[in-house]
Amino acid sequence: MDGTILVADDDRTIRTVLTQALTRAGCKVHATSSLVTLMRWVEEGKGDLVISDVMMPDGNGLEALPKIAKVRPGLPVIVISAQNTIMTAIQAAEAEAFDYLPKPFDLPDLMKRAAKALEVKRRANPAPSTAKAPSEIQEDLPLVGRTPAMQTLYRLVARVMNTDLPVLITGESGTGKSLIARAIHDFSDRRSLPLVVVTATELATMEGPAAVISRAKNGSILFDEVGDLDEEAQARIVRMLDSFTDHSPRIMATSQADLSAKMESGAFRQDLFYRLGGVTLSVPSLRERVDDIPLLAEYFFGKADRDGMALRRFTAEATELVRAYSWPGNVRQLENTIRRLIVTAPEEEITRAEVELVLGNQPAIEPLQGGGDGEKLAASVNKHLRRYFDLHGGVLPPPGLYQRILKEVEGPLIEIALDAVGGNQAKCADLLGINRNTLRKKINDLDIQVTRRRKLM
Repeated sequence: MDGTILVADDDRTIRTVLTQALTRAGCKVHATSSLVTLMRWVEEGKGDLVISDVMMPDGNGLEALPKIAKVRPGLPVIVISAQNTIMTAIQAAEAEAFDYLPKPFDLPDLMKRAAKALEVKRRANPAPSTAKAPSEIQEDLPLVGRTPAMQTLYRLVARVMNTDLPVLITGESGTGKSLIARAIHDFSDRRSLPLVVVTATELATMEGPAAVISRAKNGSILFDEVGDLDEEAQARIVRMLDSFTDHSPRIMATSQADLSAKMESGAFRQDLFYRLGGVTLSVPSLRERVDDIPLLAEYFFGKADRDGMALRRFTAEATELVRAYSWPGNVRQLENTIRRLIVTAPEEEITRAEVELVLGNQPAIEPLQGGGDGEKLAASVNKHLRRYFDLHGGVLPPPGLYQRILKEVEGPLIEIALDAVGGNQAKCADLLGINRNTLRKKINDLDIQVTRRRKLM
């Protein structure tokens, strides 16, 4: 890697770590805690790349991006931020940042992005944006998360929001699929036009699709839970989409069902499946982003306080239990549980015992997406194995089936667990409840690649 990099962050540790890593990679580094100093360097013509925090003591890094683009067209800027909401990713995209990374960030990942930024030649004269800035739009969405899964989703939303591609948003019930769809519309260049959410009732008549198009004008149309629509409604959607011209509404759809599986079984039209799937966004379940639970809880406590409810918070022990629970109803279940606890808890601090009382009779088994409504792991495995036997046409599979099946399940389990702990084998062994030597042997036997990820605060 070759070039001069300007680093702006008010955290001395981050400045030190980035300076050392980039210098070792062959770059020259100028680091500062001041946005004013950064802008002076830019105006002086210094730097081939800028890595800047958002919240600085003397200004906002995102607001500085248009100034940098005006003074130095084509100078790439990588934005890093501890403000882990969808707004930050969208603002960075609107301001034409080269890339955006949340804190805590993965240092090797940032190094790769920096190398790419130095190699890619940006537009010499980016056109100024005339769209309404996202900062002018009030953010009232619980799309909060610092986990990699959510940050990846945020970046995808920022990339697709001003395209005309159809968007299919998948995920379990309660994950916020419709919120993602609304965010795509509300922050796009169609934001001043209607967003029409289509119900099965509106598709029940021949005139329904025409009425939907009329209401939507050139805005956006959202088919909510499109996998639940019957064959006749699906056919009407296909005919509607076939009638579209270049100046038609943007199409989005949500589904908690696995549409590809439905298509294979004949329950969902193939032509509709491919018309809707221009871009597919997968919204992770809450148990796939456990580290976001405290952030979401804080958001919901604050929202309740603004709504005039009592101010509450979890004790450390209660937070531990909330993180350990599987939340089959996802974010919606978490919000409802918190609002109930706010009403029933007698003190400002909500205890573990009070959380246990509310969660006591609620299911704690994770539903598997795509396996049917509420299908449990055992049922899904049962279905898979029966299909495996059926594929052998009445002839028994080769001997050694037990070990082959265990290996199929064991491999992904260990890989996902290792990824969850950043490649730390000691933590992984503890998470799985097995001996560390046993884990090492399984990693070798299953040929699992272990990658250690360094997390920076």
